[in-house]
Amino acid sequence: MSLADLAAREAVLKAVADAIGDELKQVRVEVQAALDENTGVRQVAAVLPSGAQVAKVSLTDPAPAAVVTDPEAFLAWVRDSHPDKGAVVRRVVTEVRPATQTALLAEMTAAGVPQWCDTETGEVHTVPGVEIRATRSRSHSVRFDKGGRDRVAEAWRSGELASLVLPELTAGGAE
Repeated sequence: MSLADLAAREAVLKAVADAIGDELKQVRVEVQAALDENTGVRQVAAVLPSGAQVAKVSLTDPAPAAVVTDPEAFLAWVRDSHPDKGAVVRRVVTEVRPATQTALLAEMTAAGVPQWCDTETGEVHTVPGVEIRATRSRSHSVRFDKGGRDRVAEAWRSGELASLVLPELTAGGAE
């Protein structure tokens, strides 16, 4: 293939990818809103106009994790609870060492509560400035059925998707 042919192919594919990417972002927002509105719905089948199922769209809830919500309260607690363990760095600004914070939050995430147990004394501390909450937004995923991608490609080639997505790019679609 010549350099000119390769350049043309890249330009065409970029134009198509940009158009599809923008459309995909918009429809993901719409699908997520519809899933959020339809409480109780956790999964929906993706079906072509022909009736062929090609995928499943499934709601994904983020796993809750320990998150520092009040850094000053958390720092004060770590400073008081771990004074000789090198957990706090003193500079012009006093802060919890990142490794200590990561370890403590991991323990609290595993426990599912903002509490830490001192293994030497057995004392359980409720840790101020930490909450267990979702760390990312609720989302959804698309999982294709076996052969689903091939059925979508064939439907695209045949023009079956002209009314469903990007008619300007679909065979037989309107300009």
